Amino acid sequence: MKEPAAGGETSGVEPRGETALVTGASGFLGGYVVRDLRAHGYDVIASGRNAAALPAGETFVGDLDDLARANPGRTVDVVVHCAALSSPWGRWAQFEHANVTGTARALEFARRAGARRLVHISSPGIYAAPRDRLGIREGDVDPRHPMNNYIRSKLEAEALLQSAAAEGPRPEIVILRPRGIIGRGDPSLVPRILHVRERFGIPLMRGGRGLVDLTAVENVALAARLAAEVPGVHGQAFNITNGDPRPFRAVLEQVLDGLGLEPRYRRVPTAAAYGVAAVLEAVCELLPGHPEPPVTRYTVTTIAHSQTLDISRARDLLGYRPAVSLDESLAGYARG
Repeated sequence: MKEPAAGGETSGVEPRGETALVTGASGFLGGYVVRDLRAHGYDVIASGRNAAALPAGETFVGDLDDLARANPGRTVDVVVHCAALSSPWGRWAQFEHANVTGTARALEFARRAGARRLVHISSPGIYAAPRDRLGIREGDVDPRHPMNNYIRSKLEAEALLQSAAAEGPRPEIVILRPRGIIGRGDPSLVPRILHVRERFGIPLMRGGRGLVDLTAVENVALAARLAAEVPGVHGQAFNITNGDPRPFRAVLEQVLDGLGLEPRYRRVPTAAAYGVAAVLEAVCELLPGHPEPPVTRYTVTTIAHSQTLDISRARDLLGYRPAVSLDESLAGYARG
């Protein structure tokens, strides 16, 4: 492990006396998790492949294969596993290595480092279906027909961890499923929508009335810390959102207004959009380089249909209460 860089510690914070390692710390969510843990007294090791993007402080530079072989030289009490390949499109071998094998590597490290708990960031994409789904609870998962390879990999990673949790109590394992992470620095969710707006116009299905259930990135970091600390939740999975579902069109226009942009829509029947996406996916599967289609079935599903999560388990067992409102988060993205 690399020694702390200057300025990496949070001054004036009472040390907790525990060390946490955060994988994917060079990414959007991982960086927020590192800062939140440090602000609450943890000695944090920021782990990731991109040294330049890792937060200041103690770091481990390498991929998850390197991490599994690493000698921490001390006990690491908590591992928060944020690293993942997240995309609506890609080859199975890539997702399997990054998200299934990668999760196994994070678990190997947690065991070797004597961690008391592993917090795994999963995805509510595992609930995806081409229909409205409201108030989804953690047990409402049908793993038989994943909509894409990313979802399949997240299902397999969760199954791997649940199997490990059944084998014994160390490390304790907690799974979080945060929906639609957004906020200042978002590299994926809003930028993808803006790209589609610029090139084609944003597909508007069912009048944009489908409910989206987003989560401020700061609230996901809060949930990760609670999942690292609250006793008695070994083997549990938790939905995480802001608990403030809103129509897709309303959220989109709030973001665009904050950026000073006008909406550009293409009104498309849902069934037609889903059919076109299926054809495009089949064609792109056969093309050299396996290019990402302009639209996928999963993207159509997330735009056209309502999907809201029941977060009562996180409220009741973790004591989770969103600290940053959706309005604050959307405004933070617009400010950049």
